[in-house]
Amino acid sequence: MRLAVASERAGPRRRPQREGFAARRHSALLWKDRVTGEREAMQIIDSPMTGLMQDHPLQVSALLRYAEAAHPGREIVSRQVDGSIFRYDNRGLARRVAQAANMLRSLGIVPGDVVSSLAWNTHRHLELFYAVPGIGAVLHTANPRLSDDHVAYTIDHAGSHVLLIDESFVDLAVRLLPRLGKIETVILLGDRAGDAIGALSYEALLRDRPDIVEWPWLTERSGAFLCYTSGTTGDPKGVLYSHRSIVLHAYAAGLSGALGFSAFDCVMPCQSMYHATAWGLPFAAAINGCKIVLPCDRMDGASLQELIQAEGVTFSGGVPTIWTMYLDHLRRSGQGVGSLERIVIGGSAVPRAMATTFQSHGVEVRQLWGMTETSPVGVIASPTPAIETHGADARDEIVWTRQGRLQFGIELRIVDEEGRALPHDGRSAGALHVRGPWTVERYFRSEASALDDDGWFDTGDIATIDADGFMRITDRSKDVIKSGGEWVSSIDLENAAMACAGVKIAAVIGAFHPKWEERPVLIVEAHAGDRVTEEAIREHLARAVVKWWMPDRIIFDTVPLTATGKIAKRELRERYANCLSSGHRSA
Repeated sequence: MRLAVASERAGPRRRPQREGFAARRHSALLWKDRVTGEREAMQIIDSPMTGLMQDHPLQVSALLRYAEAAHPGREIVSRQVDGSIFRYDNRGLARRVAQAANMLRSLGIVPGDVVSSLAWNTHRHLELFYAVPGIGAVLHTANPRLSDDHVAYTIDHAGSHVLLIDESFVDLAVRLLPRLGKIETVILLGDRAGDAIGALSYEALLRDRPDIVEWPWLTERSGAFLCYTSGTTGDPKGVLYSHRSIVLHAYAAGLSGALGFSAFDCVMPCQSMYHATAWGLPFAAAINGCKIVLPCDRMDGASLQELIQAEGVTFSGGVPTIWTMYLDHLRRSGQGVGSLERIVIGGSAVPRAMATTFQSHGVEVRQLWGMTETSPVGVIASPTPAIETHGADARDEIVWTRQGRLQFGIELRIVDEEGRALPHDGRSAGALHVRGPWTVERYFRSEASALDDDGWFDTGDIATIDADGFMRITDRSKDVIKSGGEWVSSIDLENAAMACAGVKIAAVIGAFHPKWEERPVLIVEAHAGDRVTEEAIREHLARAVVKWWMPDRIIFDTVPLTATGKIAKRELRERYANCLSSGHRSA
């Protein structure tokens, strides 16, 4: 592969640069409040002494070039939509990425354009992860688990003219395309064309394309990926990752105090590639020379176990619901974890019972907290010498009950209702704010900054931070339950319920109470085939939580999940808002 300047013609036609796609430069600001208490901003100054090092921009294409040069034979294994297994190596990936890049240019994709995908965790989607930003365009990874309205909204809001889809989403595309007036080309990620939607075949388009590409030099603040929030409170919001933020995030994610990758690891991302670039795992794996295994959409326990055993997976990551199903499969089948050594769990708090079960299998669990707005790594729960001095039991308690510790690249603070900084004593809880080079500054197509006057982004979480730098989420600000003037942590109560035998998912909401203002209500979904009683749950909770946290009602129901695998609290609140009122009948 060769590098070329960005000014070279990228395709047979050029459309005018569309609003919002060009990198915006804003004056960077520093704040003095940490030292002096002042809240006035000041411009960053240029030192009279300029460094004399090469000024190479950080680019996504450089990650691929490194993987090909340093680890050419490292394998990439992908389950395909039809269930078959495809495999090649970094050398083969680079050749097909070059073909994909040349194909996109032949369709008229130029720097600043947005290309949308509706695709699972497959090798073809991985090729788009490099080909699209590599030529200066932006890849919008549309989330197919959103409602039709929200999927259509994100593709239209992104301004995409090309849509690449897995065969699983043909029916979805049939429903959406009449509403997507900007889409000019649909490409089916496979060998065949799609007559129902007039889709072209990805493989046919790649055939005969050159497998060498001249990557342009791009400013590192150019947009690379466009990821949308799940839209639980209105329309989804777009977060436009830059080449700089992607590369810095990949550097940090693989560090020993974070995910701890090495060239001996085999990494299987079970977080969807359409969700915050699979938490950046494909890029962190490329930097560290890891083997990559892609499970497509088969996230059930049996399918994951098959890949873990067949491919020697040492590391994986995903939301708790995936690992609940995986552990249930191990329990029912009597199988072990094989080569699996470490997993990272994010999206919601890790139930202690899950962490102890994995530990009994010899698997280390690391919690991760983050959000689409943080690319998504914020904190990761990995041990330190400071907590090792407390002993093994205390270390496990900290690592399993905290979401993670401070990572370089993300600053954290907690503030009270007046915006005053709270101490890092592990007890004081306040609104969690973050800032750093891979944290959002403003949402896509929004002129308003998403930051406060001091340059911090309000995450919407309530948290504590202890003296060792470990952060613990106590609740989402909208999920906190205030009962008779006292706070009830829905997260802690959910974790306690999850440790009860037979419970698959537990969700806690606050319901109106005429005397206490709010009281906790517990919604439980049991594992298939298991019988769980209210009496058993109450007996279990009595040993785990204070008496006044005991839920006023326990309801057995299917717990709905959001498009990113989190508990859909808003839906539950709407369903059971008045379940403590007289005469209410639950669904």
